[in-house]
Amino acid sequence: MPRLCYGYDFRARIKYDRCMDWFFIGLLAQFVLGTSAVFDKLILKKSYPNPVGYTFWLGILGLAFVLALPFGFEFVSLPVFFLGILAGCVFLCGMLFYFWALYYGEGSGSIVAISGFSPVATLVFSTVLLGTFLEGYQMASFALLVAGGFLLALLEQKGSRLWALFLVLIAAGFFGLSNILSKIVFDQTNFITGFFLTKIGGALMAFVFLLYPRWRGAILHPKGASEFRHKWAYVLNRGYAGIGSFLVFYAISLGTPPLVDALQSIRFFIIFIGGWLILREHLRFRILLGEFVAFTAISVAILVIGAGDYMRMTVPDPNRLVTWGVTFSQKFASDFGIPWEETYRAILDDLGVKHLRLIAYWDVLEPERGRFDFSGLDYQMQLAREHGALVVLAVGQKLPRWPECHDPGWVLSLGADERKKEFETFLALVVARYRDDPALRYWQVENEPFLPFGECSTISRDAVDTEIALVRAQDPSHWILTTDSGELGLWYSAARRGDVFGTTMYRRVHNNIFGYIEYPLPPGFFRLKERLVRFALGDQQKPFLVAELAAEPWMTKQLWETDPKDQLTFFDESFFEDTIEYAKDAGFDEYYLWGVEWWYWLKVKHDNPIFWVRARQLFQQP
Repeated sequence: MPRLCYGYDFRARIKYDRCMDWFFIGLLAQFVLGTSAVFDKLILKKSYPNPVGYTFWLGILGLAFVLALPFGFEFVSLPVFFLGILAGCVFLCGMLFYFWALYYGEGSGSIVAISGFSPVATLVFSTVLLGTFLEGYQMASFALLVAGGFLLALLEQKGSRLWALFLVLIAAGFFGLSNILSKIVFDQTNFITGFFLTKIGGALMAFVFLLYPRWRGAILHPKGASEFRHKWAYVLNRGYAGIGSFLVFYAISLGTPPLVDALQSIRFFIIFIGGWLILREHLRFRILLGEFVAFTAISVAILVIGAGDYMRMTVPDPNRLVTWGVTFSQKFASDFGIPWEETYRAILDDLGVKHLRLIAYWDVLEPERGRFDFSGLDYQMQLAREHGALVVLAVGQKLPRWPECHDPGWVLSLGADERKKEFETFLALVVARYRDDPALRYWQVENEPFLPFGECSTISRDAVDTEIALVRAQDPSHWILTTDSGELGLWYSAARRGDVFGTTMYRRVHNNIFGYIEYPLPPGFFRLKERLVRFALGDQQKPFLVAELAAEPWMTKQLWETDPKDQLTFFDESFFEDTIEYAKDAGFDEYYLWGVEWWYWLKVKHDNPIFWVRARQLFQQP
């Protein structure tokens, strides 16, 4: 079974980072093996056309690993010993067919085909021997890999097309079986011991080659003096490839074999470029186009396998501490025909919410130019303070709830420069008013500013930077939260500007073109996206949270204008539960649910407290 990386908590990243060692080791291994494969093709074609002899000496040279035994050898049980020997024998058989395919086919064709089929073989043997089964993303990858492999085989020279395909399939099968057998051994002993056993197995299989007279002659008495013209190049390349092989098996010992094997996309690129530039392989336009299509298909498949297995490996600890909060909108609550103060008090008194995201609407706080009314927001902050709740206070031109932009009507007659000046004056006033409030935790500057959504344009990067600088100047003691769309945003631009990053998480939405859709994204999508963005930022410590976890239906009309029965066909209690579990599996530690005003409206106006009651359990759990 794959080794799961529990505890997806960036305040305690050591366990997680160790689980990722296989990835970086695997990348280095594929670079070494890719360049070695190009040299293989060069040596075999031009100086040593003897795949059997090449494989034999590969097995013998593996015995050099005996030098590493002082660094960690241990005795193992008899079954583990024989499994290690068998893994080495199978691996050497795979290498024999690999070299045959390399000899008879194009360097940038057969090798890529082997690399395409090998992850599939590894997955199949993983299913049979480890009891794992192909999931949806693996089946999709399987189809792409097979299609790419067949296309590459069809691009081979006409006379060797079927023969090359046969060699490719056999080599891939041996490699897949060897990967899984090796993984079983590594799980039962340390890496030094397990790898040494596979090298012993490879050497024994090499000696078996000597039992066949024809092969013995090819090994001990190769024909043609020119075959040994580059003997030292052969020896050096074997040592170089041995380093790559060592790194691959070390990565397998740390991770899951299908995922490690899938990293061969790096090798594809090196072999493809090497075959074209160094080996001067003949690539007509038809072949070049075919190889490009096959390479693209295989690369996409490998990315899917890699991303899918990554998401499966980084399962967050189900027992970790998760913080739940809500977004509250004074304007949205009022639209339901219930005094917004009543709804807000119920959130704090009845639900027991301790984490709030509140909104400083410009049109509410400054309904007329120069006339401010902070009574509503003052009340919200005061009540939060009295209940010991912490507040994320959203400020900006684009804020939560439709129509996203909430400018007061009086600014419409102003020019751009004057409007900007008025907004900055307002923003500075809000920050100065609440910066010393004990309930304040973060400032949120703008809401998904780079997402084109709502009845207003996106906010420019310069404008966001100006607003952030203004808030920091007024209040250097509180962190700034920036947000972006979970499904549609790239995150990077928003995340790099704030001290904290918040994503949205919407699973069912309505689109004017496609109607109602549910994003086919697993929870691991967010874990993978977060990891990539953190890598791009070079920041593993920045807090990431979910600023909007959709827990209300997305209707074509406003919720207070639609029938609750219709709403519940789109978002019912079971989907609410599923959303909570989905969010937990996404791996974040803090979530702000979106829809508390709707829950209260259903409870008070329609005698349906199902969401309110379930939310109370969520917020009051220990």
